[in-house]
Amino acid sequence: MQFKHPELLYALFLLLIPIIIHLFQLRKFQKIAFTNVAFLKKVNIQTRKSSQLKKWLTLLLRLLALAFIILAFAQPFTASKTALNSKKETVVYLDNSFSMQAKGANGPLLQRAKQQLYDEATGDSKISWLTNTTQQKNTSIQDFKSAVLETPYVAKQLTPDEVILKANQLFSKDVGSDKRLLWISDFQSNGVPPNVPTNISVEAVQLQPQNFNNVSIDTAYIASQNASTIKLNVSVSAMGTTPASVAVSLFNGNALVAKSAVDFSAKKENTVTFDVDANTVFKGKLTIDDANLSYDNSLYFSINTPKKIKVLSISESNAAFLQRIFDNSEFEYVAQTANQQDYNAFSDQNFIVLNELESIPNSLVTAVADFVTKGGSILIIPSEEGRLQEYNTLLNRLQVGNFDGIAKQEKKITQIVFSHPLYKDVFERQVANFQYPKVNAYYPTSTNATAALKFEDGKPFIIQQGSVYVGTAAFNDGNSNFKSSPLIVPTLLNMAQQSLPITQLYYHTGVQNTYAVPVNLVQDEIVTLKDSVSNFVPLQQAKANKVLITTTDEPGIAGIFGIENNGTFLEDVSYNFPRSESNLTYLDVGDWQNVRNYDSIETLFDTLTEENSITSFWKWFVIFALLFLILEMLVLKFYKN
Repeated sequence: MQFKHPELLYALFLLLIPIIIHLFQLRKFQKIAFTNVAFLKKVNIQTRKSSQLKKWLTLLLRLLALAFIILAFAQPFTASKTALNSKKETVVYLDNSFSMQAKGANGPLLQRAKQQLYDEATGDSKISWLTNTTQQKNTSIQDFKSAVLETPYVAKQLTPDEVILKANQLFSKDVGSDKRLLWISDFQSNGVPPNVPTNISVEAVQLQPQNFNNVSIDTAYIASQNASTIKLNVSVSAMGTTPASVAVSLFNGNALVAKSAVDFSAKKENTVTFDVDANTVFKGKLTIDDANLSYDNSLYFSINTPKKIKVLSISESNAAFLQRIFDNSEFEYVAQTANQQDYNAFSDQNFIVLNELESIPNSLVTAVADFVTKGGSILIIPSEEGRLQEYNTLLNRLQVGNFDGIAKQEKKITQIVFSHPLYKDVFERQVANFQYPKVNAYYPTSTNATAALKFEDGKPFIIQQGSVYVGTAAFNDGNSNFKSSPLIVPTLLNMAQQSLPITQLYYHTGVQNTYAVPVNLVQDEIVTLKDSVSNFVPLQQAKANKVLITTTDEPGIAGIFGIENNGTFLEDVSYNFPRSESNLTYLDVGDWQNVRNYDSIETLFDTLTEENSITSFWKWFVIFALLFLILEMLVLKFYKN
């Protein structure tokens, strides 16, 4: 027991006064003559005993009454150390990720959590709180209750360490304050248990769904394509107890195009295939019916009118291999000879190949440098008879390095840099028994550029610096058999395709995406992304004949967006939420160190209320003081000597 005014307890010494009075108050009995002496002695003894008992009983009751009055004024109470600390800070983390759409006993986990927070949050103190995408510091309880009901689902989920880090940013630097983090989540498997600082008390409420069933559209991709038809593969997965089959619907805009069923009787992951017209713009939407998580029941994609990648070659050697590689519907290929160069055509190209030119005049150096500066890509294939000084002038202008002089030595091209963007997804596995091509002569190179292909001794055969690719040896049949190697097709195709990174079927929200839109913009013109209800201006960089668009946080919703320039439609781009939230597996918070676990928000707030409550007893002491005074009056009135 503790006292609000402990200094008043010194008044208990006043209890000595009635004790002293009672001890030293002497009462003499008068002698009265009576004939029966024995009877008088007996009466005298009984009277003395009765009088002493009454005096001690009265003394006790007075002492108790006075003591309880003094204790009442000292205001006794009981409270925990937390309750006594006047400096309290509370941070609430509410997990609003898509996994919180799972159904609990009283509906979706997030909706129930928001309502319980609204009902339980009381008082007039300030509170800080955060979700996976927002945070607020020192807001009033009323503002918190209003905002928490409007908290939407988001695709992002913070890891446990990120939650602790962001909560620390909301707490003050006061070492004497009691810091408490209320962590409300389903604790979906996302990272490892956090390192909880010793100055923070973590109270965790793990919300659990009633079942762990879910069906998800994971991805869609083009399996094959010809002049008339695109075969679209759709991957669908299931977990928990699911139906034997689930219907998948394909829409073009709002029109239902096709419907198929995915079979889950044998395995939990399966694929269905749809045929899509390759000659039409397709605003695709795939849907399934699943009563559990709803965010992964649809997937958007867009197929635009194919944009031809413009490729120009300037050759002083046989360029038939370039004609064979780029002579298809994906490219618009133009060939020039060294004697018929048209620099004015550079501005319309996406990819230029300088094929074994013996001479590179200053005018060509200037034109190529300007082309690269404006966003174009180029491949330089040197000639064995090339003028070294002119080549180095071009390479230095492009900041690639320089050739050290030709070395006539046979070398095999044995090292493929599989992690290089040119070969990403080209090989299913890293091959070791490859039929390696070779060269008879090459140019040793001084460069800091990245190598994509290397000789057997580790020296580079093809290097990349930004949008500039350089071969260190001639490709002609007299010097190399690289043109006959299977490597040349993916190498040159990917160089050209990456010169104009056209939009994919779809992108994920919340991550950085970069793609190009082939459009010529005049000064101060911009492109916008627009759907039926909103529009925004993405980060963009205008090049000579394209615009590079980069998106990160926006858009924050899934759907199909039109790319427009001054109201003119250019093409569509689609975004979908990542599917990481579809995996309904959870961490066990009971195993976390320095974390108290609760089964509901009500239990959490009841416990906190109890721990923060101060129980006062002064009223009881006043009641007992009055009771003892009444007992004293009764003793004095009715107790006979």
